[in-house]
Parts: sequence; C-alpha cells; structure tokens
Amino acid sequence: MNRNLVRALLIAGLALSFGAGSFRYSIGDLSDAGPGLFPLMISALLLAVSLMMIARSRYESAVPIEIGMKRISLVLGGLIGFVLVSKAVGVIGGIVALVFVTALAGRSYSWRRNLQVSIALIAVAFALQSLLGLNIGLY
Repeated sequence: MNRNLVRALLIAGLALSFGAGSFRYSIGDLSDAGPGLFPLMISALLLAVSLMMIARSRYESAVPIEIGMKRISLVLGGLIGFVLVSKAVGVIGGIVALVFVTALAGRSYSWRRNLQVSIALIAVAFALQSLLGLNIGLY
C-alpha cells in the first residue's frame, strides 16, 4: 500500500472519530457557539485536508510503507519513562527523561538541542503552574 494513502486514511479516521464525538455536546451556532462546535470545525478541516491527501496520493508515485519498530519502541519507552520518572522525582525529571529518550528515535542526536527543548518544556510547565494555577507537581 502507498504510505501517503495510509497517512491520509489515518487522518481521515481521526477526523471522523473526533467529529462524531463532538455531537455529544451541543453545537450551537456561530453567534452562540456550544462546546461541540470547535472540535466539529477542526475535524471538518482535518477531514478536508485528508481528502485532498487521498486525491493527491492517487497521482503520486507509491512510496512503500516502512515500520520502524525501534523508533516506535523508543517513543513509547519515552512516554512510559516520563510517567515513571514523574511519579518518582517530579515532572521536571520526567520531561528531561522524555526528551532525551525520544530523541534517540530521531535521525540525528544532539544533546544541546535536547537540553534546549527540555528547558523550553520546563518553562511551559512553570508557566502553566503559575499562570493557570495548575497543580502539576514539578518537583
């Protein structure tokens, strides 16, 4: 199967599932939007993009599907590590573990870039905690 077609079909499936889920809430109208209107609009836009991707995949040359189990395992391991480290030492440690483990799945590895991404995500976590009053448990 064509990799581009599979991507488009996955995006279409996500759009349809979130669009269907938005009907559990009141939609309202554009002047008085309900809680279901925003997910419905985003799902409709995502579905339109996926339909264009499906049409485009019919005219492009087929690209074979490659499943990189090592990369998938590293990303899942990073997410599991985030949860475990966050419970043990706090979210700051979990963020650092997540960034450094999942970066191993990339094509290039840079500890400087990982450090910059970690610092940026920690800053976002502090902002969420202080500005929104969320109890994140950073340390």
